[in-house]
Amino acid sequence: MQEPNKEELIKEHQPAMIRERLSRTQQKYNVSDAVLGGIDGCITTFAVVSGSVGAGFPSSVAVILGFANLFADGFSMATSNYESIRADQEFNDAVKTSEKMHIKEFPEGEKEEIRQIFKAKGFENEVLDTIIETITKDEKIWLDVMLAEEHGISKTSPSPYRSALVTFLAFIFVGTFPLIPYLISSLKINEQFMFSALLAGVMFFLIGMYKNITRAKPSFLSGLRTLLTGSAAASLAYVTAYILREVFNIATM
Repeated sequence: MQEPNKEELIKEHQPAMIRERLSRTQQKYNVSDAVLGGIDGCITTFAVVSGSVGAGFPSSVAVILGFANLFADGFSMATSNYESIRADQEFNDAVKTSEKMHIKEFPEGEKEEIRQIFKAKGFENEVLDTIIETITKDEKIWLDVMLAEEHGISKTSPSPYRSALVTFLAFIFVGTFPLIPYLISSLKINEQFMFSALLAGVMFFLIGMYKNITRAKPSFLSGLRTLLTGSAAASLAYVTAYILREVFNIATM
């Protein structure tokens, strides 16, 4: 997402454009789902690859364990994301039901909450009274204000199905890249690992850049941080597997 120039800002803030933009249904973007799924997918498979090399296992083991973990962990992460969002939505629904009941059963108390909320924002006297009257004469607006101001609940929330799907697809897509060299039988095992590390590094860097590009922020350092994070995870897997191989005296292939 690039920062608009001055002419674009002026155009976007014309009254007609503002009305049109605010009238559209707000949607939650799934950038965080894609970034989370992509990073975890790449870490998962490259950690398996690194662990297999550290343990001295043949390429076939890396491929089998890599793809098995890719789909199992991708499904697990997508399901966890779905359940997390559903839990948030169920909690928000419970709060909404409670606030509806409060407005119906004890409107004066809820009006006082509105008064204190907007008084804390600096409104006083007749202006404050007008705000309270305007908000509380429409129950939907009243409820939305209470949810947002008292509980920090937004009117919009991500779709759990869409978030789960984006997470799963990003996990599978990005996580496949470190395994590609192991599908090329003509490469030697050290060459397979070298190309796998290269592909994993590129994917880590690109994901980090993508994360900040969508927010119009400098992307190079973000890409570098993500690359270092993935490299640290892979190194940990390699060292752990190597140590365990030596401890248990496992013969290498």
